[in-house]
Amino acid sequence: MKLEQYQIDQHNDSLLSKHNNQYIFIKEQLGEQGINANEIVKALEAFQVAIPSWALGTGGTRFGRFSGGGEPRSLEEKVEDVGLLHALNHSSGSISLHIPWDIPEQAQSIIALASSLNLQFDAVNSNTFQDQKNQEHSYKFGSLSHVDAAVRKQAVAHNIEVIKYGKDLGSKALSIWLSDGSCFPGQSNFVKSFQYTLESLQEIYAALPDDWKVYVEYKAYEPNFYSTVIQDWGSSLLFCQKLGPKADVLVDLGHHLPNANIEQIVATLMMEGRLAGFHFNDSKYGDDDLTVGSIRPYMLFLIFVELVEGMKRAGRASDTYAWMIDASHNVKDPLEDLLQSVEAILLAYAQALMVDRKKLEFARSQNDVVLAQQILQNAFRTDVRPLVRESMRLSGGALDPIGLFRNLGVRSELMNERGKVTVATGL
Repeated sequence: MKLEQYQIDQHNDSLLSKHNNQYIFIKEQLGEQGINANEIVKALEAFQVAIPSWALGTGGTRFGRFSGGGEPRSLEEKVEDVGLLHALNHSSGSISLHIPWDIPEQAQSIIALASSLNLQFDAVNSNTFQDQKNQEHSYKFGSLSHVDAAVRKQAVAHNIEVIKYGKDLGSKALSIWLSDGSCFPGQSNFVKSFQYTLESLQEIYAALPDDWKVYVEYKAYEPNFYSTVIQDWGSSLLFCQKLGPKADVLVDLGHHLPNANIEQIVATLMMEGRLAGFHFNDSKYGDDDLTVGSIRPYMLFLIFVELVEGMKRAGRASDTYAWMIDASHNVKDPLEDLLQSVEAILLAYAQALMVDRKKLEFARSQNDVVLAQQILQNAFRTDVRPLVRESMRLSGGALDPIGLFRNLGVRSELMNERGKVTVATGL
């Protein structure tokens, strides 16, 4: 299914009067504070979030998976689904593939399909946390850190193969997340595990094309619960520093211990110039893969406060970082969930752009804790939805993406095309 521009235009026409009133109101309100609403809208238009190929079907819990109707049965159908999302919000212009869940066997035809939907390919993701069919060696006890050199060699070869697929698609980055670690004391030698991982990563790093990056992701726990080789931002940064300038740290919002100060981590990584980007999601307890902004919207805002400051300090635009949603859900329509997540990201970004940095720094210099908090919370409590809607409208998207998705019966159409009981490839 493909949305036509006239459908979006007709939808917008029906909402335009109400939207204009809301937008003019907030524009004047912000103008009184010396804030240029048009500049914020322009920044929102430029912000693009990659959609992972594994998030387009209904995800699962540790106890089961409840597949929905009309799920994409092939990589081509996944690309088409991302095309639907991008047509609706014009903020989802790239796809992040997971290999081997979604192998682009015919790269040129996949590229042509993506280009017809105004899509590009973001980072490609390797998988050494699962055993695949006909795999010679098991990753039960690790991959890049395994005590057996043959297993490490297999894991390295897989990552190099993923780079090849990425090159074929025009991608420029390899994203690596390892589940390597241990569940019981004494199971692993911490130092040897680190050294084996470093040696393996160095082989992968050497295979990177000159214009590529490698993103090293970390996670505090799960599936191993006693130790994880790359367990936090510090260990990830250490690996990146040892690898070289083409390696940066990837932050996943769900990969931290409870109550971790993620915004401080972000500030430090940006200060060092080693932040690759983000995997956005939300959580109540751990790596819950919930809709972005559904649980802790204020934390998301505070993270963007540091992101905006860091980008300004470094003189870098938003498109020089890797932004991606990383979530897998069981109880929502996955496309509606992704639309909600993208909107939440844009809302937090818009709020962060509103923060009066000069007043904030003055409050800090005077140790005026009350004023500093008030400056941040005033921005957070401002309803910036009209700014986000205006950015989508100006770029050709829908004023109410989920409303149009439902009005057009997109899910019903997908079920008619693909079947009422389908299972997405991958997860």
